[in-house]
Amino acid sequence: MSRTITIVGAGSIGVGFAVHFASAGYTVRLWDALPDAYGRARAEMESRFTLLSEEGLLMEPVSQVMQRVGFFEILLDALKGADLVQECVPENVEVKRAIFQQVGAYSQPNAVLASSSSAIVSSEFATATPARDRVLIAHPGNPPYLIPVIEIVPSAFTSEETVARAMNIYRESGLKPVRIAKEVEGFVFNRLQGAVLREAYCLVRDGVISVDDLDEVMRSGLGRRWAFIGPFETSDLNTRGGIGSHAHKMGPAYERMGAERGQSDPWTEDLVAAVEAQRRELLPLERWDERVAWRDRQLMALKKLLS
Repeated sequence: MSRTITIVGAGSIGVGFAVHFASAGYTVRLWDALPDAYGRARAEMESRFTLLSEEGLLMEPVSQVMQRVGFFEILLDALKGADLVQECVPENVEVKRAIFQQVGAYSQPNAVLASSSSAIVSSEFATATPARDRVLIAHPGNPPYLIPVIEIVPSAFTSEETVARAMNIYRESGLKPVRIAKEVEGFVFNRLQGAVLREAYCLVRDGVISVDDLDEVMRSGLGRRWAFIGPFETSDLNTRGGIGSHAHKMGPAYERMGAERGQSDPWTEDLVAAVEAQRRELLPLERWDERVAWRDRQLMALKKLLS
C-alpha cells in the first residue's frame, strides 16, 4: 500500500525511520528546524542504504530508494497528505509541545501523530493541541530499519481508532508493533534495558566483573537466547515443568538479589500464576520438549552463523 510519512527531525532516529519507510516503498517527507541538517541526513541515509544493499537487504538501487525521500524547509508543506507524522525531536517536553501544537493544527484530520520519545509519556505534551486524540508514542528500537519492534503507547486522550491505524501502518511497513497498556516513564524497552544497565554498573562498581567480561556474558550468554526468545520463555524452557517450577526453585534467590539492591518486588503466588497461565496458553506443557528442541536448533543456527 502506498503511504506518505512525514518525519519531523533529521537526527539519527529521524534518519533511521526515513531509511525504514523508504525501504518499505513509502513516500518520505523529512523536515528539520535546522535546514543545515539536511546535508548530513542525506549523506547518512545514502550510507545506510548502501550498507543494506551490500548485505542483500535492499531490493532496489540506492538511487531509486533515495528518490522517495524529500527534504522540506517548510513544515506545512511536509505535512500535506501524510498518513503518519513521526516526531523525532530532542527529548524535551517543551520542544515536543511546540512541535505537536503545529502538527496538530496543520496535519491531515486522520493522520496519526506519533512521538519517538524514549521516556516522556505523550500525555505530557499532547495537551498542546486539540488533536490530542491522534497523539501517541511510537518508540522504536534503534536503528528501526534493523530492529523491528516498536512500542505503541496511547495516552488517556488517544482514540482507539488512532491506535488501530498506527498499529496497521507500522505493521504494513514491516515493523512489529507492541501495544503498551498504560503510560509509564521509559515504556518497556528502556525499563528492561535500564534494569540490565543498573545491575551492570553495580557489578562493575562492586569489583565483581570487568566491563568487557560483563559484555561477554551478554554476547555469548543471555544475548544468544534473547535473540529469539524473551526472559519469560527462557525461564519456561530452562526448567522441566515450566515457568511455575522455575519460579518455585529460583524465586527466593532472585528476591534476595533484589533486596540486596534495595528492591522489594517478590514474585507472589498470584503473579506467578498469572504469568504461568499466559505461558501455558502459548505453550501447553505437552509441547514443552518440542519447543526446547526448537530452541536448541535456533542456538545451533546462531552458533554456525557467528562462527
